[in-house]
Amino acid sequence: MQRSLFTGVTGLRNHQTKLDVIGNNIANVNTVAYKSSRVRFQDVFSQIIHGASAPQGGRGGTNAAQVGMGMTLGAIDVLHTQGSPQYTGVPTDMTIQGSGYFVVTDGVNQFYTRDGAFARGADGDLVNSANGLKLLGWVADAAGNIDTTAELTTLNIPLGERLITKATENLVFSANLNADAQIGEQHVTDALVYDSQGGVHSITFTFEKTGVNEWEWQVIVPPGVTLQQGGSGTLSFDNNGNFASVTDNTLSLGIAGVDDLNLTIDFSAVSQVVGKSNAQVSQQDGFPVGELADYMIGKTGIISGIYTNGMVRNLGQIALATFANAEGLTKAAGNLYTISANSGQARIGAAGEEGRGTIETSSLEMSNVDLSYEFTEMITTSRAYQANSRVITTSDELLQEVVNLKR
Repeated sequence: MQRSLFTGVTGLRNHQTKLDVIGNNIANVNTVAYKSSRVRFQDVFSQIIHGASAPQGGRGGTNAAQVGMGMTLGAIDVLHTQGSPQYTGVPTDMTIQGSGYFVVTDGVNQFYTRDGAFARGADGDLVNSANGLKLLGWVADAAGNIDTTAELTTLNIPLGERLITKATENLVFSANLNADAQIGEQHVTDALVYDSQGGVHSITFTFEKTGVNEWEWQVIVPPGVTLQQGGSGTLSFDNNGNFASVTDNTLSLGIAGVDDLNLTIDFSAVSQVVGKSNAQVSQQDGFPVGELADYMIGKTGIISGIYTNGMVRNLGQIALATFANAEGLTKAAGNLYTISANSGQARIGAAGEEGRGTIETSSLEMSNVDLSYEFTEMITTSRAYQANSRVITTSDELLQEVVNLKR
């Protein structure tokens, strides 16, 4: 039988595979974060008709004569190039700008994906909205600190459930003490401070002029609060009325059932010029009780909780994975990838570090399929398929001529 028959069969079979790949690319042109594939062919072994000979005795050498036996698939490559981001307006939609993959789990196995269409599940965890796989990262501690060397865990956003508060630690005074005040004249103002459970307490500050450019301050505490340490000192001003120094600016308050309040007072913004005495607390860093009302995701994957009392505290951070050979990942259903023997192990860390891309919210990565390229490949593939079929029919005609020799 003629070799060309089987050579043509290899062309038909493998160009059909290429057309299958092209069709899959076109079918997924609107699939979120889909990575297109390409087919590469290679020839198979060649039959040697006669070998090569070396030059000798004044005669030149001859090249080998070989007949190829057709072609086969060399590889089907997945092109992990960046797709364009598409704005969606959904805050839990995320696009990775650069290298990296989200890490998700079904509770047993880990998968990797560029599909950033996530949502809050019924339990508050961030999950892939298509298949329910949970997004992995690191959870912040009570103070909002994140340890990216810890083991990965699911990320929970308990809207309306978590309550936090912050005890006051610093008080900042501003405005003025009257330079024309008489010795013994006083200025009284109140300040609100918060304890470790969110309770609010009003303490009174009294400023009394005791000399030229000098004022003594003293604190009066309400019932239920005890003054344990500090609570008084002397303010000094220079000849221009600017703050010069203070002999003591700390106090410690004891409150039953909560931690002691240790306060540091900043008087540097207080002046002493002619005019009304109106020195008062302009800033304090405590917060009353607030519940988690909203959240936002930053470029480095940090999830920040926004509370009704105005506080912002880290809830966790999204992890990204990179690979030494991303093209070696194995495709799984649902826009997922798994590790293969040639991908290398996942290098997991924070976004924006060690070559990992950053995260853009309210957008999704589009497919990287180029329709113009795919249609061009479809044309060349169909023509190649037709040409290989002609090889088979032509070989069949030659065989028919051989059969007819008997007649």
